[in-house]
Amino acid sequence: MRLLGAVLAAAVLVAGGCSGPARAGAWHAAGSPAASAWPAASRPVGSTAPSGRAAPTTTLAVGVRQLALARGADRPLPTTVWYPAAGRAGGAPKPGAAPAPGRFPLVLFSHGLGGAPADYAPALVRWAAAGFVVAAPAYPHTVRGSSGLDVLDIGNQPTDASYVITQVLSQLAAQVDPAHAGAAGHSAGGFTTVGLFTAKRDPRLRAGIVIAGGPLGGAYLGPAAPLLFVHGDQDSTVSYATGRSAYDKVPWPKAFLTLVGQGHTTYLTPGAAFTAALDTSTDFLRWALYGDAAARARLSADGTRAGVCRLEGNP
Repeated sequence: MRLLGAVLAAAVLVAGGCSGPARAGAWHAAGSPAASAWPAASRPVGSTAPSGRAAPTTTLAVGVRQLALARGADRPLPTTVWYPAAGRAGGAPKPGAAPAPGRFPLVLFSHGLGGAPADYAPALVRWAAAGFVVAAPAYPHTVRGSSGLDVLDIGNQPTDASYVITQVLSQLAAQVDPAHAGAAGHSAGGFTTVGLFTAKRDPRLRAGIVIAGGPLGGAYLGPAAPLLFVHGDQDSTVSYATGRSAYDKVPWPKAFLTLVGQGHTTYLTPGAAFTAALDTSTDFLRWALYGDAAARARLSADGTRAGVCRLEGNP
C-alpha cells in the first residue's frame, strides 16, 4: 500500500479546520491514564439481528460485489462489499455469490491516504466470514490513483461514509441489519472514523474501530458507542501520541490496543501482530454489534500477547 509519509501533518490540519461539509466536494502505554471500564448499561448484551440470528458460531463463506455509488457528480464513491454468502466456507471471496440467509450487522470501512479498499481485503474478508457485511468505499480524493489526491478532503469523508451507509442499507436491505452498524478505518480512514462520532456524528453507528488514526471534528457527540483504537507504538506516520489524543477524549466505553514495535502499516500483512489485531477486532465487533458474550470474554487474551500487543480498557 502506498501511504504518504506526510499524512500526520496534513491530518492535523484537517482536524483543526476542515471537518465541515462546506469544503470541496494495540494496547496501553506505560504511565498512560487507565481507560474507563465498559459499564453494563452500555453493553449490547443479548442483542441480535432482526432475523433472530445470534453471532455465527462457525466461519461463513464470503461473497463480494461492487456498488456504483456517488454523492453528486463530483464525488464518486465506488464501494466494494464483502458479505456472508451461502455455501462452504473457505477459499477466495466469490463475486456475486448468493448471500447467506438472514440479515447481518454492517461495518463501514474507510481506507488510508493513497490506499484502496482491496489493500485491506485480508482483514475485511475475515470480518465478513465472522458474520458482517463490510462496505468499503473508494474516496475520490484520497484513493490510490486519484488525479487530485488531496489530504484536506479527509474532512469531507465522514459525510461520504454516511451516504454510503444509507445506500447500502437501502440497496442491500435484505442482507443488512440496520439496527447494528459500525465503522472502522485505517490512517486517513481512522481520522474519517473519528469524524463519524464527532462533528459528523452518524447516530446509526453503535461502535467504531480507529486504526492508526487521530482526532477529527472536535468533541465526541451523540449516543454512546464503544470505540476500539489500534495503533503501532513505533508509527512514524501518524504518531502513537496522536492516536492516544483521540482515545483519551472519548467519553464512552473504550479500549486501546498497542501493537508493540509496529509502524504504520507493518501489521496489515500476515504475522503475529496481524493475527492479534484481527482476533481482537473481530472479538470487539462480535461483542459490540451482536452482544456476543463469549467474544467479549476473549478480548483480554487476544489483546494481550507477550512482545506483540497490550490491551487497555478491557472490561
